[in-house]
Amino acid sequence: MTQERNSCCLSSEETAKAAEHITEHKANRPSWQALLMAVNAGAFIALAFMFYTTALADGHGKLVGGLCFSLGLMLCVILSGELFTSSTLTLVARASGLTTWKQLLKNWGIVYSGNLIGGLFIVFLVMLARQYDAFHGHWGQVVLDTSLHKLSHFREGESWIRGFLEAMTMGIFCNIMVCLAVWVGFAGKTLTDKMLAMIFPVGMFVASGFEHSIANMFMIPAGISIVSFAEPEFWNGTGLDITHYQSLTVTNFIVRNLIPVTIGNIIGGGIFIGLWNWYLNVKATGSNGKKESR
Repeated sequence: MTQERNSCCLSSEETAKAAEHITEHKANRPSWQALLMAVNAGAFIALAFMFYTTALADGHGKLVGGLCFSLGLMLCVILSGELFTSSTLTLVARASGLTTWKQLLKNWGIVYSGNLIGGLFIVFLVMLARQYDAFHGHWGQVVLDTSLHKLSHFREGESWIRGFLEAMTMGIFCNIMVCLAVWVGFAGKTLTDKMLAMIFPVGMFVASGFEHSIANMFMIPAGISIVSFAEPEFWNGTGLDITHYQSLTVTNFIVRNLIPVTIGNIIGGGIFIGLWNWYLNVKATGSNGKKESR
């Protein structure tokens, strides 16, 4: 008897097969196109973090802020932005033999760089607009406190490796949720399906304080920029002590956050979600149509 096809969404096996083809296309996209789409995605995520910051500055909690942040991933999916955290799923295309390690790593590098450009461009606009003065300076305080917290995984009296593992694990948790949202979105057949699939996984990772490398490319540089360029009126008006934020430096951003979090994002999204679900639904069932090895 022929199994009735689910008209509402793809089955888990169909979703995994769809992931193969989607990630193949992502991994093998022309470099110039991947870069421009990555700049878009970096800007979308930065705008979503601005939405999160506004929610907190207006007195709402992290749960509301997290749900607001889901806008960023929605924009990336709907407008085909190339986001590094979801691009880690291209490990599925590599496991399926649909791309090469060289092409995959090249794509990751291009997308990562484009995301950074997009995020820093929004930081530039924030500083130009003096957005940190919004809500009587509370907007800027949220940015500063959030940025400082993201560097707090490395604590005095503990070994460097302990802090590295903490930041990396927070990155793993984050991209488990982000790539779950994207993977479930693969199963959706309408725009509404895909958008609804993203709201709660993304809301959970943001509300829980998990670490997203690309979002951090906006938030921490924004904090560094406020410390470096905000006028004395901002500090006087908010009553904040600038010396409290002196650890917000480019070096600390890269070493204490970006490197371990990026590694965690790769593990959480690419391995724990991408490869694991592909193995369960394609490889283990013998249904993979692997191309000739390259």
